[in-house]
Amino acid sequence: MARAYQAVWRSVLAAVLVMGMLGVLTQGAAAAERDRLKAFLQVTGFDVALESIALSAESAPLMLGMEASDFGFHWTRITKEVFDKTKMHAMALDLLEKTLSDDLLTHAADFYASPLGMRLVEVENASHLVEDEEAKRKAGDLLVEEMTRNNPHRLAEIKRMNAAIDSGGHGVRAVQEIQVRFIMAANEAGVLRLKIDEKGLRARLRENEADLRQSMEKSALSGAAYTYKDSSDAEITAYADALEDKRMVEVYDLMNAIQWEIMANRFEALAAKMVGLDQGEEL
Repeated sequence: MARAYQAVWRSVLAAVLVMGMLGVLTQGAAAAERDRLKAFLQVTGFDVALESIALSAESAPLMLGMEASDFGFHWTRITKEVFDKTKMHAMALDLLEKTLSDDLLTHAADFYASPLGMRLVEVENASHLVEDEEAKRKAGDLLVEEMTRNNPHRLAEIKRMNAAIDSGGHGVRAVQEIQVRFIMAANEAGVLRLKIDEKGLRARLRENEADLRQSMEKSALSGAAYTYKDSSDAEITAYADALEDKRMVEVYDLMNAIQWEIMANRFEALAAKMVGLDQGEEL
């Protein structure tokens, strides 16, 4: 009996040790995967694209028919808290961990780690963080006008590139979804007192869908003209070719969805923090 008991105990102890080692290995594998995803964010420039979401906070009061000044001296502080880049990066990593396959990660990372990819990410990062959106838009519009007159081929390639980035044409609906979630959250929090339900709000936004689509296409064209102003025609064509690859289309569909979800989530969080802020608050 004693020997039998000792044999059973040794078997149990061995199993416990194996389970413990598997746990350590699993944690190590999870950490390694997280590091790969962090590297993916950096090499593709997706990390900076996420950080640029904070710049969209300027448009938040306008969605509510207000101005930033209506929310007092703490407006800048609360937007920094809500659109904290560490928080947004963590959200992106969590979502990528569940959705991005090794094949797609490797394909996108290999392209953006190439000499062309690195040059493109450099100019994209710089463009994402331009705070003077009005000056950027005007400069982009002038470049579009110049291409229309003198280089229609380059303009066509930029349009092809933009089409590949949102191949499903989901951008308009995504913006509408962000608006709905933000306005409804602000209404529920008491920032607004609208007598409208979500169904009614969606119907109202759909009435302006054609105008929104046209505005977004024009803005995307102007933005791309500005962003890639120092890129050659050949580089833009090569980029458009790369973006039309089926795997890159899947990567961008995924990254777009993640960016839109994070933006909607952060705007909902912003709505909750806007309650009670007014011009009478002290610094």
